[in-house]
Amino acid sequence: MYFNKVLHLSVFSVYFFLAGCQGSRDEPVPAPAEVPASSRLSELLSDGGVSGYAMADAPRDFRFPRDHGPHEAYRNEWWYFTGNLDADDGGGRFGFELTIFRFALSPNAPENDGSAWATNQVYIGHFAVTDVNRKQFHVAQRYARGAAGLAGAGTDPLRVWLDDWRVGVSGSGTGFRLQAGDGEIGLDLILEPSKPIVLNGEGGLSQKSEGAGSASYYYSIPRLETTGLLRVVGSEYRVTGRSWLDREWGSNALSARQAGWDWFALQLEDGSDLMFYVLRELDGAPGPYSAGTWIDAGGDSMPLALADVAIEVTDRWQSEHGGVYPAGWRIRVPSLGLDVRVLPVLDNQELVTTVRYWEGAVDVIGERDGRPLGGRGYVELTGYDSD
Repeated sequence: MYFNKVLHLSVFSVYFFLAGCQGSRDEPVPAPAEVPASSRLSELLSDGGVSGYAMADAPRDFRFPRDHGPHEAYRNEWWYFTGNLDADDGGGRFGFELTIFRFALSPNAPENDGSAWATNQVYIGHFAVTDVNRKQFHVAQRYARGAAGLAGAGTDPLRVWLDDWRVGVSGSGTGFRLQAGDGEIGLDLILEPSKPIVLNGEGGLSQKSEGAGSASYYYSIPRLETTGLLRVVGSEYRVTGRSWLDREWGSNALSARQAGWDWFALQLEDGSDLMFYVLRELDGAPGPYSAGTWIDAGGDSMPLALADVAIEVTDRWQSEHGGVYPAGWRIRVPSLGLDVRVLPVLDNQELVTTVRYWEGAVDVIGERDGRPLGGRGYVELTGYDSD
């Protein structure tokens, strides 16, 4: 999602763990113990502590493949992949999420004192697989400082890694290769674009709250034809399907009155795609900076504002960890003749990590201009915990 992955990391859990990463200690910092999870994370993208960082405060000249790589002058960024996959032998349907995000702890690199551990960069990853047939949801997360070869990112060619979780360039040079494994889940996928890059917001500048710099640079590749291998609980599947990439970077985005968001990325059977995020205020109302993008079958895009889209919650799901999430939606875009229902393939696709949020595979059923229309996609929900 737009600013999503940065906000998956609470101020407490990230800075508690990473407080020592900028120094010159000659040993790794352990990952934090699990803490009571929260998704009330607007503090992390507030205007505090951003002095000295580059700001997303004006449209920029995007250049690719350069901008697939890191932007270390900004406080945070992420490489965010989701997708729906089917086993080639008919043996199952799966959803996946793989995200690697980068945090800068300071706008200045530490002095070089000869330590292999000294860095101001930290990488954190989330990896999840939804096994639809078995009704199981698997989650893993990792942390590492951007030093001693543990994690990092580069541009020529693109390489982002966190231990053995990796995002790289596919053999064609135009797509991506994803590799990750942890316990009962693993993947090795090739993702090739079938649509061009889409710049969200105003030419890629995505405003999230009031004020200059309260924004991110945000682009998507809404259709990536996907093939490869998926491992789940001792079984390996050759899979095909379709993925979505969201890329964002910035230093400051949210206001204190924003509690969370609902993000939708829908790939429809007529070749069109819909991305929309609702930024919820503390009172639950949709905020004025909620926005999205419509992409037609040919790849042409159109921005959408809050007034263009009507979203109605049709069902809810109670988490055993506390909190109630939406679990079904009706989405209408009258100007496009679009009227669809969005349904989770499993109710429980909640990631319980150092923070809690719901992110999962969905089906789309409805119509456009009176003609039946289906599809698949992903939805992300934050700020519904019981804190």
